[in-house]
Amino acid sequence: MYPMSTPFAVRKIGHAVIFVSDLERSKRFYTDVLGFKVSDIYDGTKMPGGMVFLRCNADHHGIALVGSMATEAPNLELNHIAFEVSTLDEVLRARDHLRRHGVKIDFEGRRRAGCQLAVEFRDPDNHRLEIYWGIDQIGSDGQVRPPAEWKGARSLADALADPVRGQDTTLQDPSLFKD
Repeated sequence: MYPMSTPFAVRKIGHAVIFVSDLERSKRFYTDVLGFKVSDIYDGTKMPGGMVFLRCNADHHGIALVGSMATEAPNLELNHIAFEVSTLDEVLRARDHLRRHGVKIDFEGRRRAGCQLAVEFRDPDNHRLEIYWGIDQIGSDGQVRPPAEWKGARSLADALADPVRGQDTTLQDPSLFKD
């Protein structure tokens, strides 16, 4: 049985470390396509297969890649890793950028619980990734949006056209609105 409260409070997910089959290829994907910056690199003497630490903010790393995976990820243990962006415009820019780089999009639109607008895709080793904006925030009262207010959408155009209560889907750059 777990206690009702803990003597500490986790404040955020700190980082994810994933195995990759080709460390250099994955480093290029995460830096050139997703815009992460390299903080540090371990060669094979410090970590079998080598390791690359990548950041997207002031934290030393949000993602670390370990280059010792023998085959493509079967996605049995990890469903996906999600990256938050600051604006809805950035989600659309990310989708367009991924398409230009030949990245297959698995999903774009709005998920139900959480109501975030997102684009979901795969990295070179088949790890599922998400770029999102606008996830519901839960206040100190602990109240969440009731399921009757969830509005799943299978495209960003549908999500923009039918926003959920309290979510402003006005684009700063309306020219981004294209399917």
